[in-house]
Amino acid sequence: QVQLVESGGGLVQAGGSLRISCTASGLAVRSVGWFRQAPGKEREFVAHIHWSGSPAYHANSVKGRFAISRDNAENSVSLQMNSLKPEDTAVYSCAIGWTASSRPSDYDWWGQGTQVTVSS
Repeated sequence: QVQLVESGGGLVQAGGSLRISCTASGLAVRSVGWFRQAPGKEREFVAHIHWSGSPAYHANSVKGRFAISRDNAENSVSLQMNSLKPEDTAVYSCAIGWTASSRPSDYDWWGQGTQVTVSS
């Protein structure tokens, strides 16, 4: 019934840019969050946005470099990543919840994730 599909991950050099997207189906979206998880580390909040497109919130670790936004009239949200650093390397996943939150436990549906690798 509910599906979230991420796309756009890949390999990029430090200082480069990458845009990843999340498309949702089977659900009236309220809030979309981006999280990331590197091997051996816990899941980390990146950004979230209400489906209306406002407001948006970004974690301090990515503020000024990453930007979450609604892409189009479809159930799609993107994460534009600029000035990428090796420490940004992780599996990035989108999630849907009913309230704006930075806590993974507040999200009920998750995508499979897309790998982002930043080389030094």
